[in-house]
Amino acid sequence: MQDLWVFGYGSLMWRPGFEFEEAVPALLNGAHRSLCIYSWVHRGTETRPGLVLGLDRGGACRGMAFRVAGRNRDSVVAYLREREQATMVYLEAHRRVRLAGGPAEPVTALTYLVDRAHPQYAGVLSLERQLELVRGGVGQSGANPDYVLNTVDHLSELGIRDRGLEELGRHLRQSVPAAAG
Repeated sequence: MQDLWVFGYGSLMWRPGFEFEEAVPALLNGAHRSLCIYSWVHRGTETRPGLVLGLDRGGACRGMAFRVAGRNRDSVVAYLREREQATMVYLEAHRRVRLAGGPAEPVTALTYLVDRAHPQYAGVLSLERQLELVRGGVGQSGANPDYVLNTVDHLSELGIRDRGLEELGRHLRQSVPAAAG
């Protein structure tokens, strides 16, 4: 069984949750990282949603490509489907990504694109609305601000700029109460 590439652009970059042989910075053309999904499970609830990232159409996205050994392919795909498809808000797809420092030819990677027809698709939201949703979101995987700030920090460590997330992160950090001394 041949190896599988998985493209991560959000929490998969900093918490993949599966065994991989290598992780390589990669570029996906035709979709961009966007805080465009109402989270009803991991970072919010249906009555008090948070916001999580999706790959929305247009533009490009820098992220990480993980090479999974062929022997682990089926178990990793099953894991990703359980993790990413709790409410079926993503469309599982195979897309071409360019690996940094890799071969001139792109590799095909498994990725999850937002389903714009799904009721959890939030589209483009104002910074104020994003702040409201993220500050109030808590789900099975924890508090929504933690997800956003971890993503911002890991993007920065990788040298990936995302001005929208950076701005949101600055506002979230300003509103975090100081630790008691």
